Amino acid sequence: MAKVIVVTSGKGGVGKTTTSASVASGLAQRGKKTVVIDFDIGLRNLDLILGCERRVVYDFVNVIQKEASLKQALIRDKHCDTLSILPASQTRDKEALTREGVGEVLEELKQTFDYIVCDSPAGIERGAVMALYYADEALVVTNPEVSSVRDSDRILGILSAKSKRAEEGQETPIKEHLLVTRYSPKRASLGEMLSITDVQELLGIPLVGVIPESESVLQASNAGVPVIHDQTSPSGQAYQDVVARLLGESRPMRFLEEEKKGFLSRLFGT
Repeated sequence: MAKVIVVTSGKGGVGKTTTSASVASGLAQRGKKTVVIDFDIGLRNLDLILGCERRVVYDFVNVIQKEASLKQALIRDKHCDTLSILPASQTRDKEALTREGVGEVLEELKQTFDYIVCDSPAGIERGAVMALYYADEALVVTNPEVSSVRDSDRILGILSAKSKRAEEGQETPIKEHLLVTRYSPKRASLGEMLSITDVQELLGIPLVGVIPESESVLQASNAGVPVIHDQTSPSGQAYQDVVARLLGESRPMRFLEEEKKGFLSRLFGT
């Protein structure tokens, strides 16, 4: 049965779209038929990170409003045959998303795909609530900053109150995962950012991964290739770990400690 995963946060700029692209790509690399949907109506960045912006003809809103079929709107990823993208509209208003319309699209996608990844806009407005309403699991993305963590806490409240599972009083709530991005153990030890323990204690949900602070994320985004494809990058490796854990595999948590320098590095200051 298809699983719907929402990638969400209360704050903008924490790496939701980067995470959506990498997690969806990672699931597809594992042989899972995956589709990733951009819910950020009016902005649209997912297609840029996945390098398919020139191939967008129809979008999510076109499908909801019956102006195009899913087959016409879905874009096959150029790196992985088992990944498809449903882009957002740049010209419509977020009011174009209706609960019924989103539900119909998701039901149709469930007939074909194993995983549906919903890339949520930031905050608690309509697009964000629509992205999480039908979710089975949620990746709550946060930076190790007080403001980001506080906003993520608000999202947890919405997940527990405004999702379909919550409204229907289902016994099984949305399964929540904490993903901390842009983490630097060195800066955390200096008190310049929250530690992973601090973030976990404040939010109280299971940690699924830590993405280290790295220029490779920006470089990959600018190249239109999700960073998970970069096997030499710590960020790419960290996203591979996240995907493995989402699939039920047990992997040790990496990138929590500052890398110890060797004798020569300390001697020459490199």
